[in-house]
Amino acid sequence: MSTTEPRPVPEVCTARPGGGLRRLTPRYVPLGGPRAMRVRRTLPQREQSLIGAWCFVDHYGPDDVGSSGGMVVPGHPHTGLQTVSWLFGGTIEHRDTLGTHALVRPGEMNLMTAGSGIAHSEHSTADTTVLHGVQLWLALPAAHRATAPAFEHHVPEPVTVDGVGVSVFLGELLGRRSPVRTFTPLLGAELTLPAGTRFVLPLDPSFEHGLLVDTGAVAVDDLDAAPGELVHVPLGADRVVLGAGDEPVRVLLLGGEPFGEQVVMWWNFVGVDHDEVARAREDWQAERTAAGGERFGAFPEAWADSLPAPVLPPVRLRPRGEPSGG
Repeated sequence: MSTTEPRPVPEVCTARPGGGLRRLTPRYVPLGGPRAMRVRRTLPQREQSLIGAWCFVDHYGPDDVGSSGGMVVPGHPHTGLQTVSWLFGGTIEHRDTLGTHALVRPGEMNLMTAGSGIAHSEHSTADTTVLHGVQLWLALPAAHRATAPAFEHHVPEPVTVDGVGVSVFLGELLGRRSPVRTFTPLLGAELTLPAGTRFVLPLDPSFEHGLLVDTGAVAVDDLDAAPGELVHVPLGADRVVLGAGDEPVRVLLLGGEPFGEQVVMWWNFVGVDHDEVARAREDWQAERTAAGGERFGAFPEAWADSLPAPVLPPVRLRPRGEPSGG
């Protein structure tokens, strides 16, 4: 997914020390044109820019495609990150400059590694009537930020633990392990709780975690969270108690070791400083006029258009402060 804001704000992503549980509320961002679907963005924000390497969380739907127009995101670039697509409803068609043509369906994960540079497009399919899911980004550490681009598709096997449905798409949880490689220690899983369920969720205390509420109201220990909200669980917690209300609950559990590095995120690029981001923008602008090039690859024949990069701010993108391990 692209950040389609015409004047994207540079984000300085730094691990922050945290105390107890914190509830993060989303801001609403339009995706696309006049009938744009709205997404709820909970990362990054001032209070919390990273959870492990997770640096971007967009949550959308359930949207009536007939009213919203669905997802229509032409070809656009990424560098220095991985994208994770996970759906609850509908289907998205993915094309990229590696030659990948794939569908994203509910319960199936598409993981795209941008590394040194890739471009892709995302469109909801003609048979999709309701679109509902998340788009997540992972910052790549400096040692791997220029890795070769790649694409992986993984279908985790759902299991039931004490009545709770569990699908682990990255990392390991409750005895289930994803085979998909990550560049930092990570966790990504979907949990579904029947109404009235109380569930003790074990956590890795070396990770910080986030619980994104999709449907239903849930209590995380003593903190109540509503759909669309993200509960941050700081480093050191070895468990939380989840309590479902009168309706079934679905949450995404995201976790990882503190990232330990500071990065600048602007538009669809992640870099260490202004110069790295500016170079990626310049390369994209040059290559999109030629329908591809050495850095971002050859454009798929199906692409009728691609997104131009916004103009950089008039001042240098400057990281502020020092990364901390919390």
